[in-house]
Amino acid sequence: MNAVGIDVSKGKSTVTIRKSGDVVLMSPCDIPHTQSAINDLIKQIKSLEGETKVCMEHTGRYYEPVATWLSDAGIFVSAVNPILIRDFGDDSLRTPKTDKADSKKIARYTLDRWAKLKQYGIMDKTRNQLKTMNRQFGFYMAQKTAMKNNLIALIDQTYPGANDFFDSPARNDGSQKWVDFIHTYWHVDCVRSKSLNAFTEHYQNWCKRKNYNFSAEKAAKIYQISSDLIAVFPKNDITKMLIWQAVALLNTASKTVESLRSKMNELASTLPEYPVVMDMNGVGATLGPQLIAEIGDVSRFTHREALTAFAGVDPGKNDSGKHIQNSVRTSKKGSPYLRKTLFQIMDSLIKRSPVDDPVYAFMDKKRSEGKPYYVYMTAGANKFLRIYYGRVREYLSNLSNNETI
Repeated sequence: MNAVGIDVSKGKSTVTIRKSGDVVLMSPCDIPHTQSAINDLIKQIKSLEGETKVCMEHTGRYYEPVATWLSDAGIFVSAVNPILIRDFGDDSLRTPKTDKADSKKIARYTLDRWAKLKQYGIMDKTRNQLKTMNRQFGFYMAQKTAMKNNLIALIDQTYPGANDFFDSPARNDGSQKWVDFIHTYWHVDCVRSKSLNAFTEHYQNWCKRKNYNFSAEKAAKIYQISSDLIAVFPKNDITKMLIWQAVALLNTASKTVESLRSKMNELASTLPEYPVVMDMNGVGATLGPQLIAEIGDVSRFTHREALTAFAGVDPGKNDSGKHIQNSVRTSKKGSPYLRKTLFQIMDSLIKRSPVDDPVYAFMDKKRSEGKPYYVYMTAGANKFLRIYYGRVREYLSNLSNNETI
């Protein structure tokens, strides 16, 4: 048995080759991520006598090209969770953290876990793109939130509370009514300097031009509130520039978010499990694609517990002798992105309260028993994933059988 331990980093990998009996076939050496260097490594691995397995950590995105190159060459590759490597006993009190030490440890892990290593399965291009889009979606959502808070902080100096006048959701182009309102009425004096009739007429024309619903009652309410507000910044060109710049940045971020949201849903709809996932309670046009993106191909999980462990919502165990701990924290060692999506789905279920949904009924039962918020939310996420696993696996199996017939 030949074990190839690879510690992957940006631009290079550190490789160690060992075989059973703790024999070193190749001491740790750096392999640059170039076509010639990788081809030489492939030739060297293929020249080894006996069965060979390559192992690496699936950290970030750096490992994917290396795993792809080696897999395409017909070499057995396994990408394992870095926590498993970190917790692997090395029979040493010293714990050096270097690329060479890590590659040697991965090679020893490969020999020790030889029979349990799983073949690396490359996500198809659609799933890979969807997952990347979801990470970009999260990034731009954070930017949008920052831009929104920045604009609110500015209008607190020019038009306090104007952001609360409307609660309309963002349109497909990313525009929002309260943001468009602030762009036109960027200072409280833009409203109260007019008479009520003049403002109402101006506001009505603005609604017509922007294609928003007009309400005379709403206009009167805005005018009444504006008449009693205190502005810190004066109404001048500098204040106008600050507000307009903040509005432009927020609109750009919002437009990007909505574009990604639409494209993610469009891309996810091409995957076979899309209809059954979208039919689940709590899942919509945003959370559905995110859920599919973070779980990936469900067939790579051998059982339900593997999926819940991947999400980090599996219940912990702490038993020793006569001691049995009844309440143990979940592992939280899986994907934080998937956990975040699951909690958003659970939050949606809690708010909508669909009494006929088994996940909501389960969470409601736990809540009525006095369980803390995170306990019943995590328990609900665990149950949701188990149902997801069963429904999607069954659906894909039936789909495959129908195509065979």
